[in-house]
Amino acid sequence: MAKNTLLEIRRSLEAHVGQKILLRANGGRRKMVERSGVLEETYPSVFIVKLDQEQNAFKRVSYSYADILTDAVQVSVCDDNGEMKLDFIRS
Repeated sequence: MAKNTLLEIRRSLEAHVGQKILLRANGGRRKMVERSGVLEETYPSVFIVKLDQEQNAFKRVSYSYADILTDAVQVSVCDDNGEMKLDFIRS
């Protein structure tokens, strides 16, 4: 799903608060970090993801909407079965 502005990205994510998402973030040195969790909250500049505890050492992470716009973070919304149903990947 192509997103052009930060406001469009924020509004799209607000519709999915409480749903399971998959994050792919730039970990530096050509490494991508994959995390899964629940989209917990959206704020004017950032969104908060509560991570799955068995996979991660910390509870929450936050990213800015600009991270999605610049492809530093890729977000995929999953349905109840764990299947991806919506991607917030810039194309």
